[in-house]
Amino acid sequence: MDAAQTKRRVFMIVVKNTFGISAAISPKVSNIDLLGTFGGSSQERKKKEPKAKEPNELAEVLEKVQPKEATEKQEKQSKPRTMSSRTKSKIRKKLIAFARLNKKLSFLTLTFVNKVEDKLAIKVLRTFLDNAKKRSKDFQYIWVAEKQSENKVFENNIHFHLVTNKFWKLEKWWQYWLDVQKKFGIVPRDENFKPSSAFDVKVINSNNIKGIINYLTKYVTKNASEFDCQVWNCSKKISRLYTCFYSGIGFVRNLEKLEAQNQLGGELKTIPLEFCNIHIVPLNRLTMPLYNKIDVKNLQVWNEELENRQKPKEDESI
Repeated sequence: MDAAQTKRRVFMIVVKNTFGISAAISPKVSNIDLLGTFGGSSQERKKKEPKAKEPNELAEVLEKVQPKEATEKQEKQSKPRTMSSRTKSKIRKKLIAFARLNKKLSFLTLTFVNKVEDKLAIKVLRTFLDNAKKRSKDFQYIWVAEKQSENKVFENNIHFHLVTNKFWKLEKWWQYWLDVQKKFGIVPRDENFKPSSAFDVKVINSNNIKGIINYLTKYVTKNASEFDCQVWNCSKKISRLYTCFYSGIGFVRNLEKLEAQNQLGGELKTIPLEFCNIHIVPLNRLTMPLYNKIDVKNLQVWNEELENRQKPKEDESI
């Protein structure tokens, strides 16, 4: 590496741009190899090779001395799960990426007709989603768990919010949601009671990107409950969507120029930190096109996934 390349590597500022947030990373910790790349997709995860098990004398002794029942009890005991700020941010970005590829989405709330434990509720939800996958073409979803606060009868009962690309026929799927609960022994106190609120669905038009962000993420950001189960999940296709791209400092400079010309649609806020500066960008019809390159990349990922599903499987006998 010559002197010019070394200087460039030392002083180049890398900016990580996601929807509404740009992080200008200090040259001390930035990696210029990231320039022009994308992030936030599950495809970027590196598969770790399993490490070979090494003999552990202490573990062997404890296994002999410690009763098996006590060991199993310790394994079953787990700390309550909560939704961290990082998790909420990840869900928010996945929601935006999903919404920018689909003009119409549905917002579905699934509640239970009686008191239910968290782990059982997850089993019911998975059964419901598995059936929806079988009966719907290219069914995609994100779900988050929340605890009921207003229902005093089933106080702190878990329920789920989902964002999907499916049109739900109310009578059909409402009844099926009740049937799935019944299959797992969750029935109303009054057997003739059929609560309409158990299956609540709204159609969302994603053209109003600011509205959809505010509407969908409020159920995530306010979530401070503790759970004895997984707190969110999404379909594999959504997990593969990218949510950020890496650029030079020019991206931030362009934002500053737009703000100076009153073309940003709001104020560019900067939060200085030790190793980076966080720039908060107002999301609106003027700024959303700045993230179009994420959409282009995600459209490619989305279509490739669909093509792979439609390809006929090769005859393994040949």
